[in-house]
Amino acid sequence: MDKLDGKKIRDRKRESLKVQIKKDPVLFFVYVILRALVILALVLQFLNRDYYNVFLCVLTLILFLVPSLIERKLKIDIPNVLEVIILIFIFAAEILGEIKSYYVLYPGWDTALHTITGFLAAAVGFSLVDLLNRTSDKLELSPVYLAFVAFCFSMTVACMWEFFEFFMDQVFLTDMQKDYVVSNIHSVALDPTLSNKVVHVKNITSTSVNGMDLGVNGYLDIGLIDTMKDMLVNFIGAVCFSIFGFFYVRGREKGKKSFAENFIPTRIKDRDDKSENAPDGKN
Repeated sequence: MDKLDGKKIRDRKRESLKVQIKKDPVLFFVYVILRALVILALVLQFLNRDYYNVFLCVLTLILFLVPSLIERKLKIDIPNVLEVIILIFIFAAEILGEIKSYYVLYPGWDTALHTITGFLAAAVGFSLVDLLNRTSDKLELSPVYLAFVAFCFSMTVACMWEFFEFFMDQVFLTDMQKDYVVSNIHSVALDPTLSNKVVHVKNITSTSVNGMDLGVNGYLDIGLIDTMKDMLVNFIGAVCFSIFGFFYVRGREKGKKSFAENFIPTRIKDRDDKSENAPDGKN
């Protein structure tokens, strides 16, 4: 009896896997490939006894499960395009960025990820308010308001992340707010008269601390430029999605499809209702 039950369970899992592959082949193969690469990286880091990187690999595998858990537990449908981008983003940030040092090797890597974060966070913020707007009889929020809330949500997420980076750098002596080498500084702190006059120091070629040359060809900025750059590109990503979200709502009222639909999670019930009401059962 136990063997028969076990066989039924295995058959049911195989059938479920086949349905998933047929339904979302790109998402399935992206997930499998990225998961295999992370497991390979985990084994290599374990053999190198780099246990911090082992932790990052385990964290990555856990984060890979979050989208599917959200769909199952909260009955939220995450568009396939968004889910693929999330998986690739996690891999790019944790495995390539941290373990493979892409943040240091490629200065634009961090900038690109923060821009994407701004875009995706705005999509999440937009969907949260849009779901409330569509399910409440007491709310009727305008497209402009929805777009503005999406923008504010994204910028709040970026601000909280920069707080986290600052906290880690100050308490655990990390360098999440990456330093920059600059050749000019402008500061009132260097004014010997204490009269709030800006002192300009230009063409800096080296920096020494306690008599030791740091070996940098300029002055070592301690994170401010990185923080402001991250906030700026997040702002750009947030603005871009807010514009898409605005036209998505305007077009939805007229029955038009929009590029933004690929990034906006919806309730599974809403998705099913939309499929049933579409001609021939198609979206």
